[in-house]
Amino acid sequence: MKKIMITLLIALVGGAASIGLYKLAGFDKKEIIFQQVTSSPSTLTRFGEGGLADFTIVAEKANPAVVHIKSTFGSTRTSERRRQPQSLEDLFDLFGENPFENRRIPQQGAGSGVIISSDGFIVTNNHVIDNADQVEVTLYDKRSYKGTIIGTDPSTDLALIKINEKDLPTLPFGNSDAVRVGEWVVAVGNPFNLTSTVTAGIVSAKARNINILRSQDNSAIESFIQTDAAVNPGNSGGALVNMNGELIGINTAIASQTGSFAGYSFAVPSNLVKKVTEDIKKFGSVQRGYLGIIIRNLDAKLAKELDLNITEGVYVDSLMANGSAAAAGVKPQDVIIKVDGTPVKSVPELQEFVGRHRPGDVVTLLLIRDGKEKEIKVTLKTREGSTEVAKKPVTQTKFDLLGIELEKVSEKELKRLEIEGGAKVKSVGRGKISKHTDIREGFIITRIGNKLIKSPEDVVKALEGAKGGIMIEGIHPEEGEIRYYAFGID
Repeated sequence: MKKIMITLLIALVGGAASIGLYKLAGFDKKEIIFQQVTSSPSTLTRFGEGGLADFTIVAEKANPAVVHIKSTFGSTRTSERRRQPQSLEDLFDLFGENPFENRRIPQQGAGSGVIISSDGFIVTNNHVIDNADQVEVTLYDKRSYKGTIIGTDPSTDLALIKINEKDLPTLPFGNSDAVRVGEWVVAVGNPFNLTSTVTAGIVSAKARNINILRSQDNSAIESFIQTDAAVNPGNSGGALVNMNGELIGINTAIASQTGSFAGYSFAVPSNLVKKVTEDIKKFGSVQRGYLGIIIRNLDAKLAKELDLNITEGVYVDSLMANGSAAAAGVKPQDVIIKVDGTPVKSVPELQEFVGRHRPGDVVTLLLIRDGKEKEIKVTLKTREGSTEVAKKPVTQTKFDLLGIELEKVSEKELKRLEIEGGAKVKSVGRGKISKHTDIREGFIITRIGNKLIKSPEDVVKALEGAKGGIMIEGIHPEEGEIRYYAFGID
């Protein structure tokens, strides 16, 4: 009996010690936090009951900083869209104040945006607000504001807008370079006008080029983060967030044959987003440096032809005569393998890294030449060959919204047309004028309202602060007769 009692006592003491250690270690709790010691920004992954990832805290952080954006693309005439005003009725109709008949059908689009500063700056996709006459921003708490387009960058499909409000919730930028394939991410946006929708997935790939922007812009930068988080129409411009509640991308595109989510979505990396938005705020437009090279991906076939023992990198096909790389000593058949010490395995990666720099910045390229590594420092230039960035912020004017590029009129042409001066339309893009008139390249603007125009600078001055109806007077060199264009402007 004495031996049995001693055995029971030892068992009880051992059991109590085990229970104490179990509680001390925290194994009695239903929720366990695992912390990974890595360079990834997602160092904290929460697991709830059953061992499943818990996205509740991420959603609570992200939702208030993601907004709904409604864009109104003016008034599209049901009859002929672009023609000259032939009567007073037509003139009022172009101004958007026709008292005779309302023949306009406003077109609307919807998307998402992310508040990146508490004073109202919001990043979204360029295609969400491109060519919009009005932008309405609705916050998570249902407050609604008129948004102002600060600037756009079609090369990355990004845009910056602003609302007049303070103390807004924001999403901090994460480091998209540190994002790893396989890590959890959350997409937040407004698909199908269903506000504040949260979906989850993993990073499927990085530095994806899907040629969705390059068809419109040869200098487009496509180095998307690919995920399998569900993204649908309306999610554009919304947030891709890591498990720390940090912004690592702006959701931009999906791979689909139906127009709806079919398994993969693509986001612009946050490091590129940060640079683009900072440029727009500081300079009024994106200040981008270029290497000035024609490149392609290195693969096994090309590596064999070049007798290289690597199969990843960026092969230099040729160089532009006045480009940055040529001036620094880069040569055709070089293979770039690193930029500023960071490996680059593909063209999209190289374009993204370089795209984060401004003219005048120096980048260090590590390349393979004749089987040996060589390091070259390159001072980046603009496409025009300058190393200068904008010296002061550029104030967005009504002129920016018109979608036309102007140039000086030659002395020979002024003399032939017997006019004192003017501003010649060099090109017509997407903007107010192209939407509401049939103005063509070559047209010379000689008067705006009651203001005489003698140079492109005069056009900018004439349109600063202009509102309501605008009347442009001018002459087309080929026709030699005075013509008028009228349209409305907010």
